[in-house]
Amino acid sequence: MRASRLVAALLLGIVPLTVQAQSGPPRGGDDRRGPPPGPPGQSYANSSAVLVAEIAFARAAQDKGQWTAFRATATPDALMFVPQPVLAQAWLKGRADPAQAVKWQPQKLFMACDGRTGASTGASQFPGGATGYYTTVWQNLEKPRAKKADWKWVLDHGAMLQQPRAGDEMISSRTAVCTGNPKAALGAIPFGPAAKGEKPAAPGTSGARASADGTMVWRWEVRADGSRTISIDLWNGTGFDTVVRDDVPAEAA
Repeated sequence: MRASRLVAALLLGIVPLTVQAQSGPPRGGDDRRGPPPGPPGQSYANSSAVLVAEIAFARAAQDKGQWTAFRATATPDALMFVPQPVLAQAWLKGRADPAQAVKWQPQKLFMACDGRTGASTGASQFPGGATGYYTTVWQNLEKPRAKKADWKWVLDHGAMLQQPRAGDEMISSRTAVCTGNPKAALGAIPFGPAAKGEKPAAPGTSGARASADGTMVWRWEVRADGSRTISIDLWNGTGFDTVVRDDVPAEAA
């Protein structure tokens, strides 16, 4: 299905999207980077917003150029892997678009409870016929109830595969459980989008970030040979479930 048709169908509510609904987050207080105040257990997750952002990103890569689309949709502190981790905006600056862009289609969506953090993973097709997959973490740089959202990706990676990933007919979606105290299990890692105007630091070869409410965590580890592991965890009410684990060997990095 063409991306433009899928976006239109989504907005009309007819896209086959299976959702594993969970209960919502604990109170978020007035933190600009967290959810608005609400009753305990309230979720602000909206997986269709991430789906629309991902499809628009893929369409822009075809219409405007691959790296042009990546630049336009990345946060200032977004990470790419080439194969070592780099700040995407610095790496992309001035980079010419390839003659033919990679194509990709979302298959699974994951959402934090804060309404500002989600992830997408799915299949990709490279120029020349090779197949692979991608995983992207998205952040809404506006508050969940803002009139206009501003979804940008904060981590993106992909790799080639010998065989295409098998995908279901329906795009699946899972939201974190929104009760409990996930932050207590995470320790000192950054939560939520970076403060506006904050200068991004050079990324380390390993690290972790979390949604503002701590219900989604993404991690990366890149080894000296270029092999890497990218994982995404969702809070289940008492602990974390790993819902994405991408192990990329050196020869595929």
